[in-house]
Amino acid sequence: MSVVTVIGSGQMATALSFPAFENGNEVRLVGTHLDREIIDELRKSNYHLNLKRKVHEGVKFYQIEEAKEALTGADLVLCGVSSFGVEWYGKEILPILDENVPMISVTKGLMNQGDGKMICYPEYWKSQLREGSKLVLNAIGGPCEAKCLADHVPSYVAYCGPDMEILKKIKKIFSTDYYIISLTQDVVGLEVSVALKNAYALATALAVGMAEKENREGVNSWNAQSALFMQGVKEMYDLLPVFGGSQDKIMYAAGDCHVTSQGGRSRKVGVLLGKGYTIDEALEQLKGETLEAVVIAKRTGKAVCELGEMDKYPLLMHVYELLTQGITINMPWKKFETIN
Repeated sequence: MSVVTVIGSGQMATALSFPAFENGNEVRLVGTHLDREIIDELRKSNYHLNLKRKVHEGVKFYQIEEAKEALTGADLVLCGVSSFGVEWYGKEILPILDENVPMISVTKGLMNQGDGKMICYPEYWKSQLREGSKLVLNAIGGPCEAKCLADHVPSYVAYCGPDMEILKKIKKIFSTDYYIISLTQDVVGLEVSVALKNAYALATALAVGMAEKENREGVNSWNAQSALFMQGVKEMYDLLPVFGGSQDKIMYAAGDCHVTSQGGRSRKVGVLLGKGYTIDEALEQLKGETLEAVVIAKRTGKAVCELGEMDKYPLLMHVYELLTQGITINMPWKKFETIN
């Protein structure tokens, strides 16, 4: 049995408690300062207010002030904060971690470094470690929706990290017949892939909103959704090496883009923009939602502008303009055409 301490009690972090606990491990779920109500309710009823599921009896729950207690004796630390908590995690949590205990993160995203350069979150956290630190940073990427995972719907992801033997040990903690895990040491390739998908999931969902605006539903938006998905995969494939990733990880970007465009917050904002709302109007309707897709689309668009390669990524750039210029949708369909 291993002891797994999860920092952050969001939907995905909590969903990962299911396979870990079912494999006979002790799971300790620590809420951040934003998760107090979630932890209070879990302590009362084992019910997660956002995941809308009951967590296994036996999972232990802690408020953030009890983090050090929850970390004592841990064999693995799972970072489950959102993109908006990455810097907080680096400042408040990394310094109190045992360097001999590996960490794995389910948080996906990229950070601008200027001049068109972007780094993934494991790279950022590595830069925050003290010189000579032995802490091994690993991450999770791939198509996996939290409620589906909690409901034991077959899910296929990849775990990445610098040490294959450590990855194999982590895999044993989580691997089940419904939670399928591949392993790779290509941290940047995987993490860039699954970060980019947020922007393109939003982009794919634009077609749904466009159809709804014209009172078309279901099958009548499939062609447009597929067109935007296909263009998105092409642009992600081309962007991967720009940000230091490898193109053979495109399968994870495509799979994650597909599942994210089908539901969740990225879809919500994409649908509203597709209906013709401005980004300010959409954000007003989604007040209180954590919109990571908006952040990554703006960051990626900014980097592409810094590189002066806007013409290569017409779908991304239209999304970037929607998010930064206050315009309404005017999909540049003809810019997708190529001659080979």
